[in-house]
Amino acid sequence: MAANESRTDASAYGAASGSTLLTVGPVSGLTLSLCRKTLQISITAGSAEWKTEDSVRPVGVTQEEELDFARWKEISHETVKTGYGRGIRSSYRALDGKEDSYAFDTLCWIEETGEEPEEGCVGKVHFEWIPIREEGLSVKEVRWPAPMAFTMMPSEKDVPESRGSGERLPQWYTLINEGQGLLLPNDWKKAVNALSFRGQFLTAGGYMPWFGQVKEGQGYIAIADTPWNAGAYVDHPAGGPYTHIGIWWEPSLGRMDYRRSVTYTFLNDCDYNDLCRIYRIYSKQIGKLVTLKEKAARVPSVEKLFGCAFVHCGIKTSVHPLSDFYDKNQPEKNNHVTPFAKRAGMIEEIREQGVKKLYLHLDGWAEPGYDNNHPDYLPACEEAGGWEGMKQLADTVHECGYLFGIHDQYRDYYLSAESFDENEAVRLADGTMPQHSRWAGGPQSYLCATKAPYYVKRNFHELLSHGIRLDGAYLDVFTCNEGDECSNPYHRMSRRECYEYRKQCFDWLLSKGILTSSEEVSDWSMQSLVFCHYAPYHFMLQAPGTPRNGIAVPLFNLVYHDCVVEPWMMDILEYEGPDGEKCREDLMLYALLNAGAPYLVREGAYANTDGSFAGCGDLSPEKTAERCRIVSELHERLACCPMVRHELLDEDGMRQRTLFSDGTTVTIDLGNSTYQIKKTENIQGG
Repeated sequence: MAANESRTDASAYGAASGSTLLTVGPVSGLTLSLCRKTLQISITAGSAEWKTEDSVRPVGVTQEEELDFARWKEISHETVKTGYGRGIRSSYRALDGKEDSYAFDTLCWIEETGEEPEEGCVGKVHFEWIPIREEGLSVKEVRWPAPMAFTMMPSEKDVPESRGSGERLPQWYTLINEGQGLLLPNDWKKAVNALSFRGQFLTAGGYMPWFGQVKEGQGYIAIADTPWNAGAYVDHPAGGPYTHIGIWWEPSLGRMDYRRSVTYTFLNDCDYNDLCRIYRIYSKQIGKLVTLKEKAARVPSVEKLFGCAFVHCGIKTSVHPLSDFYDKNQPEKNNHVTPFAKRAGMIEEIREQGVKKLYLHLDGWAEPGYDNNHPDYLPACEEAGGWEGMKQLADTVHECGYLFGIHDQYRDYYLSAESFDENEAVRLADGTMPQHSRWAGGPQSYLCATKAPYYVKRNFHELLSHGIRLDGAYLDVFTCNEGDECSNPYHRMSRRECYEYRKQCFDWLLSKGILTSSEEVSDWSMQSLVFCHYAPYHFMLQAPGTPRNGIAVPLFNLVYHDCVVEPWMMDILEYEGPDGEKCREDLMLYALLNAGAPYLVREGAYANTDGSFAGCGDLSPEKTAERCRIVSELHERLACCPMVRHELLDEDGMRQRTLFSDGTTVTIDLGNSTYQIKKTENIQGG
């Protein structure tokens, strides 16, 4: 909505000159109002009214303080109209009365394109924050628009009611894309005010760049159209009665120098399934949604993953004395090697157990050891048998009819690597080079992603030259951690560009027939990612018994189930509940509910990290193989089927059901550790 396309005409849109309230609409089923005095925004969507929370101010955050938008002394508002919508533009000038100070505009507008609304949708409102002049102020975050007011007043209708299908839902709840997904009821007992990765979109703290809220069947989904430097923040006190969730925008390379946009779509008679449906349509429209069938047309071996059990194990561990994981008290634990031949024997034993389809994910296969010396991660570990031993392992895997893949890393940039060069490391906006020593290889920085595709080509050409046939490759952390930014003028890179360079690495592998994997899943990667290490609910990465931030729901799979293969943990968790009671939770049930692939063996590289916790219900190899067979058979049948619905069958989420496009329903009871799988009829699914 450019300035030269707009016009000021308050009377045409219901705003009287000098009135406190500036109103646009009704337009496409929506009415939009802005209070000049309080800056509060109100939206009427059908029978529902939504207002931004008056106690949470829109602010710009600096290192020293939060600057209320009211601090700008020259604030003006006008209604605007274009060929595709109508709205309100606000201009903010003269911070604290100072001329030529930091300046910006905001634009709220109702879309009016004539597009047929999706079922249940009332309409869309776009919120844009536009930087005009950035001198004189160093902004580290902008929080606008403010969260929607979402306070549930006690009443009889707040009690969950049957929804006809046996489903029971809280009447007021918030949807958060932390991990696989969270549903946060307004009366949830635990306080929630922090998300992993600060709730940053396109990380483990925000697999998808949206959030939503539903109150008594009326809801909205807020989709960040510019998600690369953005995230969600949440404030929920213990027991409620409110939940505030909003969006934050951060600078790119020290500046807020591009328009930031989030679109709110309002719905009637909806639940969280409808919000996910809206996002799936959006993802398809912008080209992100690429199904496994489409990926298999590009690389046919994709289909070989359907129904696989996954084995995750390693060869060499070498922990640097400066690493956070170095054990000073038991130094013998810091270094060990498992021969390639021993791993080959393990694979043959698994075949004898009757496992038909399997993917081997091999850690620590190179001479430096796991998480060491990247990107100089060659040759194959000599103590374990060298290149010949690694080839024999790969050949054994293939002779058994299985798939073989490796762990690799092109973000962590180790100072011990022969090719390490400070000039190729990421530089922050202030010119400094970030460093830490958390992982096994010790001191490290981050490799600028502009260089990653070249190292991928170099290393994989070397691997392939030794006759090692790779079915897949795992490029660590790409889909879990945030994109990097680099201020080095020789390879300046924004976060958005970083995701494109990471995608180039995946696409190069696919061009060689090597299936792509990474640590978790992320919306930006769905065009090129075939499978992942896992896509868990957030609680699965925490110590068993840790209080949860809400009810685990598969928001990601309601959008992308048929686009990526997800292995699931199969542990049986045994822990003490909040009142001292003994609890038992079988993670196999979540694997079935999500029609995912099973982990037959999962040897975590770091103890008590990333869901690798000791004492989580050890089972015999035979029992483990049988459990995996059940999950694998379901995955093989449903890998390419969209998940079209998820239901909570009781108030606390102990009983749940999913429905897939072929008519299969999976019902689990976490309290009784039981499940039921039924096939009815085909369901139309996008």
